[in-house]
Amino acid sequence: MIPVPDPPHVSAGPRVAIDENRLEELITEAQTALPFELPDLANRCAAALGLGTALIYLVDLQQQLLVPLDEALEPLPVDRSPAGWAYRTVTPRVVDAGNDMIAWMPLIDGAERLGVLAVRTAVLDGVRMRRSRMLAHLFAMLITSKRAYSDWLAARARITPMRLPAEMLRAFLPSHTIGSRRCVSTAVLEPAYEIAGDAFDHSVVKDVLHTMIIDSMGHDVSAGLTTSVAMAAARNARRGGGDLADIVGSVDQALAQWLPDHFCTGVLCHLDAATGVLRWVNCGHPPPLLIRAERVLEGAMDSPPQPPIGLAGQLAPATRHVHETTLEPGDCVLLYTDGVVEARDDDGAEFGLARFTDFIIRSSAAGQRPAEVLRLLIHAILDYQRNQLRDDATILLFEWRPQYQ
Repeated sequence: MIPVPDPPHVSAGPRVAIDENRLEELITEAQTALPFELPDLANRCAAALGLGTALIYLVDLQQQLLVPLDEALEPLPVDRSPAGWAYRTVTPRVVDAGNDMIAWMPLIDGAERLGVLAVRTAVLDGVRMRRSRMLAHLFAMLITSKRAYSDWLAARARITPMRLPAEMLRAFLPSHTIGSRRCVSTAVLEPAYEIAGDAFDHSVVKDVLHTMIIDSMGHDVSAGLTTSVAMAAARNARRGGGDLADIVGSVDQALAQWLPDHFCTGVLCHLDAATGVLRWVNCGHPPPLLIRAERVLEGAMDSPPQPPIGLAGQLAPATRHVHETTLEPGDCVLLYTDGVVEARDDDGAEFGLARFTDFIIRSSAAGQRPAEVLRLLIHAILDYQRNQLRDDATILLFEWRPQYQ
């Protein structure tokens, strides 16, 4: 297995000349191609670029398997394969395949990891490596655009049937990872097919990163409905130009009006990625954690308790207090639901806050990207409870990194 750096610019010689007219035809065809036609289209694009074949693998919901779009092929493990290595590290990997070479190229939509593209070719030089990368970029965009309306692509990423509350909530969830040159936000939640009350949201509006984590009471369709209404109300206020207090107020009003017997806890954050100023509101939820220089700053984001979201009548708060601090470059903020730290092993011992934060600090110090840190962490929590979570477990991590702009 060979790690491959970005190749220098190399002009294409006669041996790797391409038919630009043919390539234009294929790209035009790709705009209207149906999702199940992508495997064949990938092969034809690879041939037009002077490569051999190309296979598309998408990661499953739990990020444990890379599932081929070609239904005749078997999935590959994320943790024990060259393909998984490319996915985990977001770096191309080349392996010897007899008379050919296979370049495993990560499929990425912005900061979101989608899967990998396996490009098989008899010769792999700088030009073909660059074309393999271009092909991966093209199909990442195609997959992103088509999965918004394709039940087939959604089904390919599932290993087991999904319960109705989870189906409803997943319709509202954004990508696991979003980001820019100045900040990145990533999230995971389990049980992937049975979530009901937990959810996360994140969005970038110009230089502002909005993040939110919600935990509704219960573990049924009513809990899912409460969370869905809360997320819709928050987005409606955010897209209407509301500030943090407006957003929380909108969620309070929506739940009090439409679901007066239901409430949820949550944390909503607003990070100015240009200045590092972080504002947040905590509504009856575990306090966010601030990690700086590989340690948790104890109590840095603790705040006086405020009521949960959605309480009606005399229980409704008159105003919500918005807190503020300024981050330092490299700071990470963690939002989580109580199902994370309250997960118990067979002896009843909790996973605990110390184990939770230590895992993140150690993984980050080892050079893991934020999305990979959370992937490893949520699997560790599942293993700790033998894949039988007693409560939803959701984690959102965002990092301010202005030094990378």
